[in-house]
Amino acid sequence: MLVMNTKKKSNSPKKTFISKDKKTKTNDVSKSNIPSEKDRKKYFQFKEKVKKGDPLPSFNEEEIRLNKFLSNAGVASRREADVLIQSGVISINDKIITELGYKIKPTDVVKYDGHTINAEKKRYVLLNKPKGFITTMEDPKGRKTVMSLVSKACKERIYPVGRLDKDTTGLLLFTNDGDLAKKLTHPRFESKKIYHVFLNKPVSLEDLQKIREGVVLDDGFVKCDKIDYVEKSGSNFEVGIELHSGKNRVVRRIFEHLGYEVDKLDRVYFAGLTKRDLPRSFYRHLDEKEVMFLKMNRC
Repeated sequence: MLVMNTKKKSNSPKKTFISKDKKTKTNDVSKSNIPSEKDRKKYFQFKEKVKKGDPLPSFNEEEIRLNKFLSNAGVASRREADVLIQSGVISINDKIITELGYKIKPTDVVKYDGHTINAEKKRYVLLNKPKGFITTMEDPKGRKTVMSLVSKACKERIYPVGRLDKDTTGLLLFTNDGDLAKKLTHPRFESKKIYHVFLNKPVSLEDLQKIREGVVLDDGFVKCDKIDYVEKSGSNFEVGIELHSGKNRVVRRIFEHLGYEVDKLDRVYFAGLTKRDLPRSFYRHLDEKEVMFLKMNRC
């Protein structure tokens, strides 16, 4: 039986403890109670990050150390990069560099063993998509797109992996890793997705069984992996469905085929990723372990 956690997440970010003195009114204006200019700057910088919903990476367009450049480009760790530099396989503007701590400019051409290195770091951003945004890079009709929600996530140009239609909410992954995006959307790799479906009328046990056995849509046969009522809802208006199909609007079309209307559709699981601690309209960067699991594609 598929069990869905339907507990609603708060749309506001978690409160972070800064200082009790900030909330306490006092007539004591002694010097010890007045934050220094340095502390005030730290607070406002931190406050700005929380407001955006995600601690953004900082980017320095000035000169950076060569080993850091190689690490950001995914060539090697910084320690391993130092070994590469000392071995004489790294060149800057066609000049071999063996000096540790060497700094490069944004305009420099860096080569590893004769091949130019792409400095763009791979980014993986997970968004909890709200309703009313279309999944496209830009829209000639001027409609809101998901790109506006992740525009501050990183300086690299990232792309949505797959699609969620305008009225569907939930998990949407963005990346500039073309190989991973192709892998996650290709039917052969069968990336698992789970949706929480809210219907306009109770779903009968007979129709649940029909969906389990598979239905024939306009573009072919489709069968889910699991489907059942959402236990915690206590209602047969709500269903959890798990499937691997990447067909366009497949969940909505399955239920429409059987005479139901989908009032609300929320993707709560995608390829091993969940909405845990990710409020609606917010995003976060995946950690190294999550990226590794995605590349292994075991979920």
